[in-house]
Amino acid sequence: MSCVRLEKTGFDPWMSLAAYTAEHRLDDGRVGATSAFVGTMRDFNVGDNVCELFLEHYPGMTERELGVIVGEAEARWPLTDCLVIHRVGRLLPGEPIVLTAAWSAHRAAAFEACRHLMEALKHRAPFWKRETLDDGTQRWVEQNTPG
Repeated sequence: MSCVRLEKTGFDPWMSLAAYTAEHRLDDGRVGATSAFVGTMRDFNVGDNVCELFLEHYPGMTERELGVIVGEAEARWPLTDCLVIHRVGRLLPGEPIVLTAAWSAHRAAAFEACRHLMEALKHRAPFWKRETLDDGTQRWVEQNTPG
């Protein structure tokens, strides 16, 4: 049950969701709700135009923390499965950064667990973001946007 993946290249979140659903047989009648969140790269941040984002991570540590976050969701809500896919490396505006998904018999658990996955990931997962602005300057993102 559950999967955490880091992707170095682009991914289609909707195709990934469909493939995972089919592979794990989450369409066999035991699931009544699927909640998914897709985050994409914006072309702006703190008042500046951003043309590129580079996401760094610490291999091993990042996957472990994401696994802990998934485990928290599984312990708190009656879930059938969870999925977290997160990009690392170079991203351009409009590209998907993250997919979180939760499957459950009931919508409340799926909604709440999916939100937990995303919010906990944003605040705790060890990712470091370096933005390149339109004028070529680079800066580290010091804080996440509020949920």
